[in-house]
Amino acid sequence: MPVPLRRTWVALVLCCALLAGTAACGSDDKTSTKIPAAATPSPSTSAERQKFAKTRFVANAGLAAGATYQWIVKPWRAGTFKKGADGRTVALVKSGLAGAFAYNRLKAAQKNAQDDPTLARALAPLAAGIESLKNLPSKLRDGDPDAVGSYDDIISKVKSAGASAGAPVKDQVPSSSDLSMG
Repeated sequence: MPVPLRRTWVALVLCCALLAGTAACGSDDKTSTKIPAAATPSPSTSAERQKFAKTRFVANAGLAAGATYQWIVKPWRAGTFKKGADGRTVALVKSGLAGAFAYNRLKAAQKNAQDDPTLARALAPLAAGIESLKNLPSKLRDGDPDAVGSYDDIISKVKSAGASAGAPVKDQVPSSSDLSMG
């Protein structure tokens, strides 16, 4: 027998044995026993949301900053985006993914900041800048040199807004698979 088929039969026999064994362990008592209902999750209070808002903001903004630096700013400074450079195509694909990832994480950070009044006030002026990042991956592919500066500028502003609100942001570089998952 092939190995996968053998494993299927073994699993089937074990499942039947377990079912037969549990059916034999019943009691003679004919009364039904009620199983208590699972506890339903309660929504977070505004105090709990506010308590973790800065933590979530720092994590999301840090991932955006790390992705931007690792896959957009660093290759740009190294000249990898220039025509004829070795690894240009791979760098452009990764920078496009990193740009989309950074935009996604900055939008999440912005949403997290809404639960904390200090962060919300600090990030409010940056909403238009974050929204403008949506179109930058295509500008990176087209070779626009100002696109990298825009990413770097918005990330710096988000970091300084977080620091002024008591939530300092540190770069956290996501893996390549994280970029592809969004």
